[in-house]
This record gives sequence, C-alpha cells and structure tokens, in this order.
Amino acid sequence: MTFPADRPATWFVTGTSRGLGLELVEQLLERGDNVAATTRSTERLLQALKADTTRLLALAVDLRDEEAVAQAVRKTTERFGGIDVVVNNAGYGYLAAVEETTDRDVRDMLDVQVVGVWNVLRAALPILREQRGGHVVNVSSVLGLTSVPGWGLYCAGKYALEGLTEALAGEVAEFGVKVTIVEPGYFRTDFLTTDSLALPDDTTAAYPAIREMVENHLALQGNQLGDPVRGARLMIERVVSGEGPLRQILGSDSHAYATAKVQALQANLDAAAATASASDFPA
Repeated sequence: MTFPADRPATWFVTGTSRGLGLELVEQLLERGDNVAATTRSTERLLQALKADTTRLLALAVDLRDEEAVAQAVRKTTERFGGIDVVVNNAGYGYLAAVEETTDRDVRDMLDVQVVGVWNVLRAALPILREQRGGHVVNVSSVLGLTSVPGWGLYCAGKYALEGLTEALAGEVAEFGVKVTIVEPGYFRTDFLTTDSLALPDDTTAAYPAIREMVENHLALQGNQLGDPVRGARLMIERVVSGEGPLRQILGSDSHAYATAKVQALQANLDAAAATASASDFPA
C-alpha cells in the first residue's frame, strides 16, 4: 500500500493546537485530507484553524491515558474508515539543570514524549499492519541527536524517541509501513514562550550559565530560523512521496548541530579504536 492517490488520506496527528502541529493540520485540511487531531484543548485548536474543518475530527485526549488514546483511534476509524498516517508531534520544552529537575518533572516529560507515543503506536500499528501499509512520523528534535546543558530532560525524552523509532522502522518494514523521524531545529512558533516552555519551580545559584541560556532562549522568540509553514509542507511532501531516508532534518541549524555531533562521535570512536578490544576475551 502506498500513499492513497484515489481518495483523501486520513492522518492521525497529536499535539495540534499550536506550532508545527497546528500548521500541519491547517495544510492537510487545505489539501482535502481527513485529519483526526488530538489536543488538550479542542476549543483552542478550532479557534486557531482558518481552513474548512469539514474533514476534521478534533479530539481532546490525554496521551498518557492508554484507553483514551485507543478510543481516539477507534473514533478515527469509525469516522473516516481507517488511518493512513500517524504523526506523533505532541511535546513541550523544559529548561533546567539536571540537578534542578524534580521527579515529577521527569515523569511528566517522559509520559508525554515516550509513554504517549507508545500508547498511540500500540493503538494504531495493528491497523497499519492489517492493511499492509501506512506511514508513522515521529517528531523528534535535533536535540534527540545532540545534547546541550540545560536541555537534559528534553534531550532524554527525544533520545528515547529516536531509539524506539529506529527499532520500529525495522520491525514494521515487512508490513509495508514506512517510518520517518523528523528532527527540526529552532522554528518560529511559540515553543520558546513561557506558555509552551516549562521551567523549574526552584533553581540554584550554582548554574548561572544556564540562567543566562534560558534568558537568551526566551529572547530568541520571534527570531528563529525555521519557517513552520515550509516545515509542515516538507513533512507532508515526504509522506506523500514515500521517499527519503529514516531521518528528515528540518533547518540549517539542525543540520549544523547534527553534523557537529557526528564529527565529535567519529573523533571519539577513532580515539577509542586502539583500546576498545582490551575488554574482549583473548583470542
């Protein structure tokens, strides 16, 4: 099964009330596709959309609730007759030193970025397997490939998403299901506003560089390199074409960060080459 050309495709998209997710829904509706859009606030989603919402199924879903997610998938298939594309986009930023990150902060982040994705996949994959086709798009970040101080919790969630997506791609290929992991850089959405970005309740004076970094990121709002309209369009084009490698890099900043990480990793491997075998049993 390839991307349907003789009928509107059905997309199941999470995290749709703002940012890339909202722009993606807008463009999909303008294409004439069917969209099941999950969000914490359907009211905010509907108020933000300018496109005709005839083909929209807006769903208020707590992605941490496995049964609520399964019910949302069932409602989607009942309304549209199936699912062609699943986009796991829900997430939020968090800026703090590792030491400042509470147990609740960790669980909240991983519940959304990892457990929520798993809930969606468990509900949707049997449908895609049965129909022998479909596409899963997991929206990560360049910070799923490289880490910077102050982003430890966010990186932990995205690194986990990268790992499960790589494994998933190998598991479902035999069923004709394609998988893409999207790695955006900084996009000009409200991701860096205090409405979207979580900050710790308590901080310590031991990390002045992180406090400065937080202020710099808040000041970056409105000046990010990435255009969400172009980014969403490229994501749709990748799915429609069915072509491309596992990873879709969005943004020159993302490409630069990822390239630097690959170079640093290669240097590390080269430095370790002579001693790596020292822990092996003797030949």
